[in-house]
Amino acid sequence: MTTFPPGLLSAFVTMLVTIGPIETAVIFAGLTAGVHRPDRRGLAARSVTIAGVVLGLFAVGGGLALSLLHVSLAAFRVAGGVLLFLQALTLTFASPGLSSISARETADAQEPGDIAIFPLAFPIIAGPGALAAVVLLTGRARTWLEFAAVLLMAAACLAITFVAMLASDALIRRLGRTGADVVGRISGVLLAALAVQFVFDGLRQAALFAAG
Repeated sequence: MTTFPPGLLSAFVTMLVTIGPIETAVIFAGLTAGVHRPDRRGLAARSVTIAGVVLGLFAVGGGLALSLLHVSLAAFRVAGGVLLFLQALTLTFASPGLSSISARETADAQEPGDIAIFPLAFPIIAGPGALAAVVLLTGRARTWLEFAAVLLMAAACLAITFVAMLASDALIRRLGRTGADVVGRISGVLLAALAVQFVFDGLRQAALFAAG
């Protein structure tokens, strides 16, 4: 009997929580309730595709960027873990998260124009938390197979997000604001644990480096 590899499960949960399909769907429904309603499917497809490209670029080039900046992966793991923990707190206490947009940005998005890149792709789908998570997860990969598996998990989460965006009206009717908050709080608790683990991994790696 085969089991789901723990590393892949961790990668999937981390990407799913930081992207937040349910939260994204709720915001998407609000932004596309007016002039953008006829273009919903196209907007959802373009925004998810663009977010996927951005996440892929960070996954491939994140390590190189860190080396050019002379930032160790251990330091980034600690910093990224702290960033993810802050996002976990906002989810747990049902307050606007790191991937949310301001009231002014919401008003701008509801005006005529293409909102696929901003604010849908960034910062709603590929927000700071998701970008930090994909760099952390790919940095933890030891082989190209593990690296590809992380990208596959990210792609699966984006596919779930796309479906959630298309079904946003039905999700809101079934869950309501309270249901969405409950999902967010549960996601926040999971993300907090994963974020602390990233910090522990970074501190452990830094200690080993110092000892060596």
